[in-house]
Amino acid sequence: MTTTTERLTDLGYATGWNVVRRLPRPVTDAAFGLAADLAARRQGPGTRQLRSNLARVVPQAGPAELDDLVRRGLRSYGRYWQEAFRLPTMDLDEVHRRVDATVSGVENLDAAFEAGNGAILAMTHSGNWDVAGTWLGKHSGTFTTVAERLKPDSLYDRFVVYRETLGFEILPADGGAATFRTLLRRLRENRAVVLLCDRDLSNKGIPVDFFGDRIRIPAGAAKLAATTGAPLLPFTSWFIDDGWGLRVHPRIRVNGPEEVASGTQALADVFAGEIATHPADWHMLQKVWISDLEPASPASTGGAG
Repeated sequence: MTTTTERLTDLGYATGWNVVRRLPRPVTDAAFGLAADLAARRQGPGTRQLRSNLARVVPQAGPAELDDLVRRGLRSYGRYWQEAFRLPTMDLDEVHRRVDATVSGVENLDAAFEAGNGAILAMTHSGNWDVAGTWLGKHSGTFTTVAERLKPDSLYDRFVVYRETLGFEILPADGGAATFRTLLRRLRENRAVVLLCDRDLSNKGIPVDFFGDRIRIPAGAAKLAATTGAPLLPFTSWFIDDGWGLRVHPRIRVNGPEEVASGTQALADVFAGEIATHPADWHMLQKVWISDLEPASPASTGGAG
């Protein structure tokens, strides 16, 4: 049964896609910037969690620097949503040309397709991953990705339609073996699979070291590489003033099931380096570190033994 909150959430996104694209860009720039600054001042749960996450990424930052970083992070997140609401009506050929002028490491992607096993591109929730997808689709053809099944179903369907309009093939994250088999098939067809890998929704991911503590990263990307021989390529995204930065990193080799854990750690290391370089563009307003997710012990909370 759909709750009132879920219906309002769906309505909010529907309004975004219908209204934002119709307004002049300076108007929406100002509106999203103001909303981000208000969120920074109000210190709601998402903002507090973003601050906690960024404090791990930039541990040397003092309170004032961290305040500024959180504000810039929320503005970056707002920019992502503003662009998402506009993207279906933008000139995607022009978007591709602009990204093509700044992207680096394309030779790593081209080499993957020349080898004939497809490519597994692993991303974080940084910059604008939808713009990264539009560039990839223009460069290498239709690719396949996996999406969290949002509630209500109408909201999930809305996001599927949005990304299919951009040329993505969307599979449900809760599709289990059927989703995995489809991903295997796409790689055997020498196509690309794109996976967001910095947040583990299943609580079954592989623990890795990440900014001095442990998080879990979904094992799917490394498992696909181990099963198919397809190259595992970190694919990172960030914002620049007049566009988007993208990098296709060199291949992480995962030569068999016994290397899935080490390959996942290598992926986490690349992610950490890129997030540290562009911390404001990492849009992680949720808990990801295991120590944040696990309940505190009685001893750590001062409870009686």
